[in-house]
Amino acid sequence: MRKLFRRPFTALTCAIALGLQACGEGPPPEQGEAPPAEVAAVNAQALPSTAQDVEPDILVALQSIPGLTVREGPTRIPGTRFFILTYDQPADHWHPEGQRFQQRMTLLHRSTQAPMVLASTGYGIGTSAGQTEPTAILQANQLLVEHRFFGPSIPEPANWAHLTLGQAAADHHRIVSAFKSLYGAKWVSTGASKGGMTSVYHRSLYPNDVDATVAYVAPSSHGPQDPRYVHFLSTVGDAACRERIRDFQHDALSRREELVPQVAAAATAGGAPLDFLGADKAFEFMVLELPFSFWQYSPPETCTTIPEPGAPAEQVLEALSGIVGYYSFSDPAIQYYAPYYFQAGTQLGSYRSDERHLRGLVRYPRQYAPAALVPFPIEPYGFDFWSIPLIETWVKARGERMLFIYGELDPWSTNAFDVRERNDSYRLFVPGGNHNSSISRLPETERAFAVERLSTWMGLQPVEQERVARKAARLASGEEPVQSLIIDRRRPPSQE
Repeated sequence: MRKLFRRPFTALTCAIALGLQACGEGPPPEQGEAPPAEVAAVNAQALPSTAQDVEPDILVALQSIPGLTVREGPTRIPGTRFFILTYDQPADHWHPEGQRFQQRMTLLHRSTQAPMVLASTGYGIGTSAGQTEPTAILQANQLLVEHRFFGPSIPEPANWAHLTLGQAAADHHRIVSAFKSLYGAKWVSTGASKGGMTSVYHRSLYPNDVDATVAYVAPSSHGPQDPRYVHFLSTVGDAACRERIRDFQHDALSRREELVPQVAAAATAGGAPLDFLGADKAFEFMVLELPFSFWQYSPPETCTTIPEPGAPAEQVLEALSGIVGYYSFSDPAIQYYAPYYFQAGTQLGSYRSDERHLRGLVRYPRQYAPAALVPFPIEPYGFDFWSIPLIETWVKARGERMLFIYGELDPWSTNAFDVRERNDSYRLFVPGGNHNSSISRLPETERAFAVERLSTWMGLQPVEQERVARKAARLASGEEPVQSLIIDRRRPPSQE
């Protein structure tokens, strides 16, 4: 394993060497990080001996956590308080005496006695109050963590060698260590897509930090251009729809001279210029991306709206804009999502596009890859081919109390993590589901099973489990909204 990624995997490689038994976790604690006396006093208040004891003043308790800054914000969720936080983190957990940065988080607080949901988008976060599906089902507290190198959560200057899944997992480990004495009930980590991946990586490296994990549509890719996605897209859905998509791609690239100037003008007018890639390459990448984006987000019945060859340019551009989005390959998107593409191109992996049916039309063969979407060369970093297989091995062999939710039609489900029921871990697919799949969208029997497992993992009593089941049913009916952890790279990220 290359030196850049070697140390974050000490715990995992040790576990595999010892027959996948748990061993030491991550970097040693920093000197002086033991909770001070005032925090111990607050924690003692947070554990009432009788039901009549009063909850501690949560603002005072939070202000007592070393390295945490706290600002209270508004919330419309009954029975909650909402806080916008920053937490002092080392840029390099293996050398904590060096550079630091402030990692942004939000806290939705109900009670120190309620379960805690540790949530991640894998990207940046907004700063308005919301609750994820596990939070809403359990009526839990929620810590939503911004991923390092996104938004303001970035060291200055940034050393990109510190953007690894091991460093991000260590971020979460320190956060859990700081908050767990205040929130002493069960913890569950969650996230969707890259956020789900982030939760899985953290769990594999620090298996005792949380009691359970719910990961939504979290793939496990091999290499920066994993060919397994090509096979999935060649068999997914209806054959007629797949053929219609291929015909659209062929037609669009055949009309490049007509369409590229219009795409460039529309993108610029929308505040998303294509200068970094150039309009021609950006257009080609949009066309190559279209099959993946369609099955990732679009209802299959909308396939008939994809224009047939020879359709007016306006219809072709409308399809490209609606399914892929001009923003996806614009300068603002590349600037914002560069950390994701860096990770995809050095460690997390991504998908390969099928270009076989477009021979003679593709001007940039095999260039649609994460490295093309980072505004600096990533080749010197190389690709770490060890980390993801090691995590896959741990999840299958030792991952306990893990629930994976996937969509049947979602291309990212191609490489779903494998689990074993003997570890009380499960993998469920939403029939006809795409990248927005969730517990609420499962068939009733599987939804009830998932909710029962989650309730049991969180140590809820039977009467509480009945309440949780009713809450899950309301969410499934659409009566109550939940906060999505899916970040749609086709659209500008929300800053709310």
